[in-house]
Amino acid sequence: MADRSARNRHQGHQKLNKSPDLWKLVREKLNLQWSPQQIAGELKKRFPQDRSMQISHETIYQYLYVHARGVLIKQLIRELRQAKPKRGQPPAASARKAHFVDMVSIHDRDPEIEDRLVPGHWEGDLMMGSRNSSALGTLVERTTRFTLLVPLDIKDNDYVTVCFANKMNDFPQRLRKSMTYDQGVEMISHANFSGLSKAKVYFCDPHSPWQRGTNENTNDLLRQYFPKGTDFRTAPDWVIQEVQYRLNERPRKILAFDTPKERIAQLVALKT
Repeated sequence: MADRSARNRHQGHQKLNKSPDLWKLVREKLNLQWSPQQIAGELKKRFPQDRSMQISHETIYQYLYVHARGVLIKQLIRELRQAKPKRGQPPAASARKAHFVDMVSIHDRDPEIEDRLVPGHWEGDLMMGSRNSSALGTLVERTTRFTLLVPLDIKDNDYVTVCFANKMNDFPQRLRKSMTYDQGVEMISHANFSGLSKAKVYFCDPHSPWQRGTNENTNDLLRQYFPKGTDFRTAPDWVIQEVQYRLNERPRKILAFDTPKERIAQLVALKT
Protein backbone atom coordinates (compact mmCIF):
# COMPACT_ATOMS: atom_id res chain seq x y z
CA MET A 1 0.00 0.00 0.00
CA ALA A 2 2.78 2.44 0.91
CA ASP A 3 4.63 1.56 -2.30
CA ARG A 4 1.49 2.19 -4.33
CA SER A 5 0.94 5.59 -2.68
CA ALA A 6 4.53 6.59 -3.32
CA ARG A 7 4.24 5.45 -6.94
CA ASN A 8 1.03 7.49 -7.41
CA ARG A 9 2.67 10.59 -5.94
CA HIS A 10 5.66 10.16 -8.22
CA GLN A 11 3.40 9.84 -11.27
CA GLY A 12 1.56 13.02 -10.24
CA HIS A 13 4.83 14.92 -9.91
CA GLN A 14 5.95 13.64 -13.31
CA LYS A 15 2.67 14.84 -14.80
CA LEU A 16 3.39 18.40 -13.67
CA ASN A 17 7.00 18.16 -14.85
CA LYS A 18 6.05 16.82 -18.27
CA SER A 19 2.90 18.86 -18.97
CA PRO A 20 3.64 22.57 -19.41
CA ASP A 21 -0.03 23.29 -20.10
CA LEU A 22 -1.15 21.66 -16.86
CA TRP A 23 1.56 23.34 -14.78
CA LYS A 24 0.71 26.70 -16.40
CA LEU A 25 -2.93 26.38 -15.33
CA VAL A 26 -1.96 25.31 -11.80
CA ARG A 27 0.50 28.17 -11.50
CA GLU A 28 -2.00 30.75 -12.79
CA LYS A 29 -4.59 29.71 -10.20
CA LEU A 30 -2.03 29.68 -7.38
CA ASN A 31 -1.16 33.25 -8.34
CA LEU A 32 -4.86 34.08 -7.91
CA GLN A 33 -4.73 32.59 -4.39
CA TRP A 34 -6.81 29.54 -5.30
CA SER A 35 -6.25 26.60 -2.98
CA PRO A 36 -4.94 23.30 -4.43
CA GLN A 37 -8.34 21.74 -3.70
CA GLN A 38 -10.10 24.46 -5.68
CA ILE A 39 -7.64 24.02 -8.55
CA ALA A 40 -8.10 20.25 -8.63
CA GLY A 41 -11.89 20.61 -8.60
CA GLU A 42 -11.83 23.19 -11.38
CA LEU A 43 -9.59 21.05 -13.59
CA LYS A 44 -11.82 18.01 -13.15
CA LYS A 45 -14.84 20.09 -14.05
CA ARG A 46 -13.12 21.80 -16.99
CA PHE A 47 -11.52 18.67 -18.45
CA PRO A 48 -13.89 15.84 -17.47
CA GLN A 49 -12.69 13.51 -20.23
CA ASP A 50 -9.00 14.43 -20.22
CA ARG A 51 -7.19 12.86 -17.28
CA SER A 52 -3.90 14.33 -18.49
CA MET A 53 -5.27 17.73 -17.42
CA GLN A 54 -6.45 16.54 -14.01
CA ILE A 55 -4.43 16.29 -10.82
CA SER A 56 -5.18 15.81 -7.14
CA HIS A 57 -4.81 18.59 -4.60
CA GLU A 58 -2.50 16.37 -2.52
CA THR A 59 -0.12 16.13 -5.47
CA ILE A 60 -0.09 19.92 -5.90
CA TYR A 61 0.77 20.40 -2.23
CA GLN A 62 3.52 17.80 -2.30
CA TYR A 63 4.96 19.11 -5.52
CA LEU A 64 5.26 22.61 -4.09
CA TYR A 65 6.59 21.70 -0.67
CA VAL A 66 8.76 18.68 -1.45
CA HIS A 67 9.82 18.48 -5.06
CA ALA A 68 9.81 21.99 -6.44
CA ARG A 69 12.68 24.41 -6.04
CA GLY A 70 13.55 28.00 -6.83
CA VAL A 71 12.35 31.52 -6.20
CA LEU A 72 9.14 31.04 -8.19
CA ILE A 73 8.06 28.12 -6.02
CA LYS A 74 8.76 30.04 -2.82
CA GLN A 75 6.58 32.82 -4.15
CA LEU A 76 3.75 30.42 -5.01
CA ILE A 77 3.92 28.77 -1.60
CA ARG A 78 3.48 32.18 0.00
CA GLU A 79 0.31 32.58 -2.05
CA LEU A 80 -1.28 29.47 -0.55
CA ARG A 81 -4.16 30.25 1.76
CA GLN A 82 -3.44 29.14 5.32
CA ALA A 83 -6.50 28.95 7.49
CA LYS A 84 -5.62 29.43 11.14
CA PRO A 85 -8.83 29.16 13.12
CA LYS A 86 -8.45 30.16 16.74
CA ARG A 87 -10.88 30.06 19.57
CA GLY A 88 -10.56 32.86 22.03
CA GLN A 89 -12.45 34.53 24.78
CA PRO A 90 -15.50 36.53 23.67
CA PRO A 91 -14.78 40.22 23.30
CA ALA A 92 -15.59 42.49 26.18
CA ALA A 93 -18.94 44.17 26.01
CA SER A 94 -18.83 47.62 24.52
CA ALA A 95 -19.19 50.44 26.96
CA ARG A 96 -21.56 52.08 24.53
CA LYS A 97 -24.83 50.22 24.34
CA ALA A 98 -26.84 50.65 21.18
CA HIS A 99 -30.61 50.93 21.46
CA PHE A 100 -32.24 49.06 18.60
CA VAL A 101 -35.89 49.78 17.86
CA ASP A 102 -38.01 46.94 16.45
CA MET A 103 -35.05 44.54 16.37
CA VAL A 104 -35.95 41.08 15.03
CA SER A 105 -33.90 38.19 16.41
CA ILE A 106 -32.13 35.61 14.28
CA HIS A 107 -34.23 33.03 16.13
CA ASP A 108 -37.28 34.40 14.33
CA ARG A 109 -35.88 33.88 10.85
CA ASP A 110 -37.94 31.93 8.33
CA PRO A 111 -36.95 28.24 7.95
CA GLU A 112 -36.06 28.84 4.29
CA ILE A 113 -33.16 31.03 5.41
CA GLU A 114 -31.74 28.33 7.63
CA ASP A 115 -31.94 25.72 4.87
CA ARG A 116 -30.11 27.86 2.28
CA LEU A 117 -32.42 26.45 -0.38
CA VAL A 118 -33.92 29.81 -1.32
CA PRO A 119 -31.50 32.50 -2.55
CA GLY A 120 -31.68 36.15 -1.64
CA HIS A 121 -30.69 35.98 2.01
CA TRP A 122 -27.47 37.75 2.96
CA GLU A 123 -25.12 38.11 5.91
CA GLY A 124 -23.38 41.41 6.60
CA ASP A 125 -20.54 42.77 8.69
CA LEU A 126 -17.84 45.41 8.95
CA MET A 127 -14.22 44.36 8.59
CA MET A 128 -12.37 46.75 10.86
CA GLY A 129 -9.12 48.40 9.87
CA SER A 130 -6.19 49.81 11.79
CA ARG A 131 -7.14 50.89 15.33
CA ASN A 132 -10.82 50.55 14.35
CA SER A 133 -10.49 53.90 12.57
CA SER A 134 -11.53 52.53 9.16
CA ALA A 135 -13.77 49.76 7.88
CA LEU A 136 -14.84 47.77 4.84
CA GLY A 137 -18.39 46.51 4.53
CA THR A 138 -18.88 42.86 3.56
CA LEU A 139 -22.08 41.26 2.30
CA VAL A 140 -22.35 37.54 1.45
CA GLU A 141 -25.30 35.75 -0.12
CA ARG A 142 -25.89 32.56 1.87
CA THR A 143 -26.83 30.21 -0.99
CA THR A 144 -24.26 31.18 -3.64
CA ARG A 145 -21.53 32.62 -1.34
CA PHE A 146 -21.40 35.62 -3.68
CA THR A 147 -19.59 38.48 -1.94
CA LEU A 148 -20.04 42.23 -2.17
CA LEU A 149 -17.42 44.59 -0.76
CA VAL A 150 -18.60 48.03 0.30
CA PRO A 151 -16.00 50.82 0.58
CA LEU A 152 -16.86 53.12 3.47
CA ASP A 153 -15.49 56.60 4.12
CA ILE A 154 -17.03 56.88 7.59
CA LYS A 155 -18.80 54.55 10.03
CA ASP A 156 -21.87 56.73 10.64
CA ASN A 157 -24.87 54.41 10.89
CA ASP A 158 -27.03 56.27 8.36
CA TYR A 159 -24.16 56.35 5.88
CA VAL A 160 -23.39 52.65 6.31
CA THR A 161 -27.00 51.56 5.83
CA VAL A 162 -27.34 53.65 2.67
CA CYS A 163 -24.10 52.22 1.24
CA PHE A 164 -25.21 48.67 2.01
CA ALA A 165 -28.63 49.24 0.47
CA ASN A 166 -27.19 50.83 -2.67
CA LYS A 167 -24.87 47.85 -3.15
CA MET A 168 -27.63 45.27 -2.72
CA ASN A 169 -29.98 47.21 -4.99
CA ASP A 170 -27.85 46.12 -7.94
CA PHE A 171 -29.77 42.84 -7.67
CA PRO A 172 -33.46 42.17 -8.33
CA GLN A 173 -35.81 42.20 -5.37
CA ARG A 174 -36.07 38.40 -5.26
CA LEU A 175 -32.33 38.25 -4.53
CA ARG A 176 -32.41 40.72 -1.62
CA LYS A 177 -34.95 39.34 0.80
CA SER A 178 -33.07 39.60 4.08
CA MET A 179 -29.78 40.34 5.79
CA THR A 180 -28.49 38.86 9.03
CA TYR A 181 -26.21 41.16 11.04
CA ASP A 182 -24.65 41.43 14.46
CA GLN A 183 -25.68 44.09 16.96
CA GLY A 184 -23.09 46.62 15.81
CA VAL A 185 -24.13 50.24 16.27
CA GLU A 186 -23.68 50.88 12.54
CA MET A 187 -26.92 48.97 11.93
CA ILE A 188 -29.01 50.90 14.46
CA SER A 189 -30.71 52.54 11.46
CA HIS A 190 -31.78 49.16 10.10
CA ALA A 191 -35.23 50.49 9.28
CA ASN A 192 -33.56 52.91 6.88
CA PHE A 193 -31.70 50.03 5.22
CA SER A 194 -34.88 47.95 4.90
CA GLY A 195 -36.80 50.90 3.48
CA LEU A 196 -34.20 51.40 0.76
CA SER A 197 -33.42 47.78 -0.07
CA LYS A 198 -36.72 46.06 0.85
CA ALA A 199 -34.60 43.48 2.72
CA LYS A 200 -35.58 42.53 6.25
CA VAL A 201 -32.83 42.60 8.90
CA TYR A 202 -32.32 39.87 11.50
CA PHE A 203 -29.93 40.37 14.40
CA CYS A 204 -27.60 37.79 15.93
CA ASP A 205 -27.18 37.24 19.65
CA PRO A 206 -24.39 39.28 21.25
CA HIS A 207 -20.88 37.84 20.78
CA SER A 208 -22.12 35.03 18.51
CA PRO A 209 -20.18 35.35 15.23
CA TRP A 210 -20.89 31.71 14.33
CA GLN A 211 -24.50 32.74 13.71
CA ARG A 212 -23.12 34.53 10.65
CA GLY A 213 -20.76 31.71 9.74
CA THR A 214 -20.75 32.34 5.99
CA ASN A 215 -19.77 35.97 6.50
CA GLU A 216 -17.15 35.14 9.13
CA ASN A 217 -15.52 32.61 6.81
CA THR A 218 -15.51 35.17 4.00
CA ASN A 219 -13.88 37.76 6.25
CA ASP A 220 -11.16 35.23 7.04
CA LEU A 221 -10.52 34.81 3.31
CA LEU A 222 -10.41 38.58 2.87
CA ARG A 223 -7.68 38.90 5.49
CA GLN A 224 -5.39 37.29 2.92
CA TYR A 225 -5.71 40.50 0.93
CA PHE A 226 -6.39 42.94 3.77
CA PRO A 227 -4.38 41.80 6.82
CA LYS A 228 -5.12 43.15 10.27
CA GLY A 229 -3.81 46.67 10.55
CA THR A 230 -4.93 47.64 7.05
CA ASP A 231 -6.08 51.25 6.75
CA PHE A 232 -9.06 50.97 4.43
CA ARG A 233 -9.07 54.73 3.94
CA THR A 234 -5.96 54.32 1.80
CA ALA A 235 -7.27 51.33 -0.19
CA PRO A 236 -8.24 52.45 -3.72
CA ASP A 237 -11.67 51.40 -4.95
CA TRP A 238 -10.12 49.50 -7.85
CA VAL A 239 -8.15 47.33 -5.40
CA ILE A 240 -11.31 46.53 -3.45
CA GLN A 241 -13.14 45.68 -6.67
CA GLU A 242 -10.28 43.43 -7.79
CA VAL A 243 -10.41 41.53 -4.50
CA GLN A 244 -14.19 41.16 -4.83
CA TYR A 245 -13.69 39.81 -8.35
CA ARG A 246 -11.05 37.30 -7.28
CA LEU A 247 -13.13 36.02 -4.39
CA ASN A 248 -16.19 35.48 -6.57
CA GLU A 249 -14.15 33.78 -9.30
CA ARG A 250 -12.82 31.06 -6.98
CA PRO A 251 -14.49 27.65 -7.31
CA ARG A 252 -15.95 26.37 -4.06
CA LYS A 253 -16.15 22.76 -3.00
CA ILE A 254 -19.49 23.43 -1.31
CA LEU A 255 -20.80 24.64 -4.71
CA ALA A 256 -19.58 21.50 -6.52
CA PHE A 257 -16.62 23.63 -7.64
CA ASP A 258 -18.79 26.20 -9.33
CA THR A 259 -17.82 29.77 -8.58
CA PRO A 260 -20.07 32.17 -6.66
CA LYS A 261 -20.17 34.31 -9.80
CA GLU A 262 -21.47 31.39 -11.86
CA ARG A 263 -24.17 30.60 -9.31
CA ILE A 264 -25.38 34.19 -8.89
CA ALA A 265 -25.35 34.72 -12.66
CA GLN A 266 -27.70 31.76 -13.10
CA LEU A 267 -30.10 33.28 -10.57
CA VAL A 268 -29.97 36.77 -12.07
CA ALA A 269 -30.73 35.31 -15.50
CA LEU A 270 -33.95 33.70 -14.24
CA LYS A 271 -37.08 35.63 -15.08
CA THR A 272 -39.24 34.32 -12.24
